[in-house]
Amino acid sequence: MRLLFLVPPMTQLNTPYPATAYLKGFLRRHRPDLEVVQADPALELVMRLFSRDGLDRIRAELSPESESEAVLNFLEHFGQYRAAVEPAISFLQGRDPSLAMRMESVLPRGPSFRALDQYSALGGEDGGDPLGWAFGALGVQDRAKFLASLFLDDLALVVREGIDPRFEFSRYGEKLSASQATIDPLLAAVENAKPSLVDRILDEITEELAKAHRADFIGMTAPFPGNVYGAFRMARVFRRLSPRATLVLGGGYPNTELRELEEPRLFDYFDFVTLDDGERPLLCLLEHLEGKREITGLCRTYVREGEGADAHVRFINSKDVHDVPQKDVGAPDYSGLPLDRYLSILEMLNPMHRIWSDGRWNKLTLAHGCYWKKCNFCDVTLDYIGRYDPSSADSLVDRMIEVSLATGERGFHFVDEAAPPATLRKLSDRILERGEVFSWWGNIRFDPMFTPELAQKMADAGCIAVSGGLEVASDRLLTLMNKGVTVEQVARVSHALTESGILVHAYLMYGFPTQTVQETVDALERVRQLFEAGCIQSAYWHRFSATVHSPVGRNPEKFGIRITEPKLEAGERRFARNDLKFDDPSGVDHDWLGDGLKRALYNFMHGVGLDQDVRAWFLPKKGMKLKPAAVPSDLVARAIATPASRPGLASSATEVRRAKPAKHSRR
Repeated sequence: MRLLFLVPPMTQLNTPYPATAYLKGFLRRHRPDLEVVQADPALELVMRLFSRDGLDRIRAELSPESESEAVLNFLEHFGQYRAAVEPAISFLQGRDPSLAMRMESVLPRGPSFRALDQYSALGGEDGGDPLGWAFGALGVQDRAKFLASLFLDDLALVVREGIDPRFEFSRYGEKLSASQATIDPLLAAVENAKPSLVDRILDEITEELAKAHRADFIGMTAPFPGNVYGAFRMARVFRRLSPRATLVLGGGYPNTELRELEEPRLFDYFDFVTLDDGERPLLCLLEHLEGKREITGLCRTYVREGEGADAHVRFINSKDVHDVPQKDVGAPDYSGLPLDRYLSILEMLNPMHRIWSDGRWNKLTLAHGCYWKKCNFCDVTLDYIGRYDPSSADSLVDRMIEVSLATGERGFHFVDEAAPPATLRKLSDRILERGEVFSWWGNIRFDPMFTPELAQKMADAGCIAVSGGLEVASDRLLTLMNKGVTVEQVARVSHALTESGILVHAYLMYGFPTQTVQETVDALERVRQLFEAGCIQSAYWHRFSATVHSPVGRNPEKFGIRITEPKLEAGERRFARNDLKFDDPSGVDHDWLGDGLKRALYNFMHGVGLDQDVRAWFLPKKGMKLKPAAVPSDLVARAIATPASRPGLASSATEVRRAKPAKHSRR
């Protein structure tokens, strides 16, 4: 049997999404008799779209009457764009470093290059070189990478505003599937009689994959809503060219959004849909297709039964099978993926923020699930969070060695929900004992177990960065969401990490149920202090979303909100369900506040405005007068200087007793 594994467009361009490599490595260990191949159609789509031939096709479809500045600039300077596109792509693939010396003279400049204006103030008293502060005289390669990345952003803007509004580098047609109660919008787009240029190129790639591999089994993983449209579009072509092939859909999107699936029309495109970890459902499916297992023996798998009006969806989950332990999943196998064609993108001039898009990282998992699994905003009821199963340190180092030898790269991104500190301690010990040299990073909780001693050990063993959830930066709300941390604890842990040379990124959240305007202003002040003290170097503010699988979504009344999700119409079949619409009686304008939070954060990440009153980041709004932040001006400084007697249990009342308006100098 020949298997083809694919991740449909779109995902990040700097490294392969690891799901297919995980499954290929697993099958190599447990089913060596199978022929398994994998491909990355998202990368191929970008390579074809942003080539000289691709730009010719783009220009042929653009209207000279367009109101888009990006489109008109592209048409006016088309010759420059066409000449520059393939050299720029090659440079971002690391193939032509000599181009760095003249990148600025090669690239045409469109709207995306206005980002340079924001850095002019950092170039000296007279504006000077807007990038000189970041790259100096010797940072030629990084400077050229940043400019080439802006060039790609311009091209993506041309496609989005002139060809297909659904196209983005990291997602495609996301709104067609994200928490969509019915499948109608998605199917209407997939079956549209006038496909866009992006659609047609994806169809061409799918046709080539079908003819080249002639697979018996085609497995597609859709990790996010932005992969689902591409998955259905590809399945449509495979159905036509490979009618005997079995098509299977899995991944993060089905795991979270399709747990109430009732829509039989999905199975016009896929034969099976699997949930949660793919290893055991895949083994059971293969045995079923080989005639060795009855259909009732499948594991966490949706099938369609009946025809026409009698068609319905059945979920099968045999009690006689169990998940594969983490120790038996094996190392991911990246063979067959074009590792030399991925693009290193430099999207922001922040040393921590760039890690997500710059450079190719081998992906690995330290432990299945989350060791904390208590956060009220998280999908703690689902398997990928709730079933905790750590790997041993020795097996992890063995896998790191195996993968690095196969790929030629020794950088690893641990993709855990929250890397367990005990596992990181043991892993660091083993790496040091065995004399291995790796660079690695991953997601953590700001757990008090991350002491200065452990932070230094991690740094010595190759840890270069961590990201962790500070969320609402308010002790009251952190308690309400059962995060298990306090702001002062986060300050101590993040300070210990940065003092060891480890970069720290903070995930932030706003709009949590009952969060007030004052609490939002106060949260920004705490974040400002963390940046000012050098505890964190990067952050991102997310808008809170209530999901159906979280404690908030399951018990909304406990958190003071009311779910307002519309009911399905008579005869409609449930497709996807995840994010829940809700009514927050506080009436706070979180959209307005969010604009100010993001504006402040962007500046903080570039070292700008850290001495300003945080209220200055919020644009004036009629009828709204913000009060000063009611936070001690030395909250973070005191937390760093005076560790709690019991780590992580600093009383939030301490902050309340000392609370006073923060003092700032204004520019």
